[in-house]
Amino acid sequence: MAAIRESGSGEWARYWQYAELPDLDLLRARYVRHTFPRHSHEGYVFGTITCGVEDVGLPGGTVHAGPGTVVMINPEVPHTARAGVPEGWVYATLYPSSQVINDIAADTTSLRGTVGFTETSVVDPYAARLIGEVHRAAEEGNALAADTVLRVMVTRLLGRYGSALPVRAPRSAGARDAARARAVLEGRMAAPPTLEALAAELGTSPFALLRAFKKQYGMPPHAWLTDARVRAARRMLDAGTAPAEAAAEVGFTDQPHLNRHFTRIVGVPPGAYQRERARTYKTGPDLPT
Repeated sequence: MAAIRESGSGEWARYWQYAELPDLDLLRARYVRHTFPRHSHEGYVFGTITCGVEDVGLPGGTVHAGPGTVVMINPEVPHTARAGVPEGWVYATLYPSSQVINDIAADTTSLRGTVGFTETSVVDPYAARLIGEVHRAAEEGNALAADTVLRVMVTRLLGRYGSALPVRAPRSAGARDAARARAVLEGRMAAPPTLEALAAELGTSPFALLRAFKKQYGMPPHAWLTDARVRAARRMLDAGTAPAEAAAEVGFTDQPHLNRHFTRIVGVPPGAYQRERARTYKTGPDLPT
């Protein structure tokens, strides 16, 4: 099991990918003191709590998610997470790619374009149970069951809470500056400019750029860059790059710097993440219950 543990906390976590469903990541964990900083995902998030309470900070406010609740987060929506009760929370989460969700929507609903979910938290014990069943089937190496239950779960949630995401209106000058700033940061991830230098390069002021960037992406440029570096490091780890090399390539000062931010955002250390992703499971893992 890819695990993180803190002395006396009883925390454990496993973040992995089932080889037969390559466009789906899975996380099962118990967290007590661990907190997730503001970050976002390229794909969707479907999580259900089996014990305790998770507080999920979203643009519309904080969701207090307990057992039987399903949390749904659309791509690129910034959010945080922490324990909502002293004993923490235990949960199972699915991270399907955008392609998976939009393909299921095209096959089973009348929704077209890029789909999303209008609710972020719903009490739906049946859908919550299905999320757990996807995990169990994947852990047992049952690809047919895992794929089938995933599609049933997504179709149910799309039918009840799905909608086509609105097409964005023409962007303001501030939004265009934010997008240009993002492109600069992506291109110079290992050696980014200061906020002042970035604003000067784009022909705006530092505070105007900061406001526009936070409005567009839900977090300031430095926080967005940390999230982007972790995403880039994940892609490199998936390709077999050593954590120390990935750290240097994406702009972290050293491997401990990568370890700290990667663990906070992903939920497991990069070495454990890479070991789990490199394995193909034919039998169930030894996970706490």
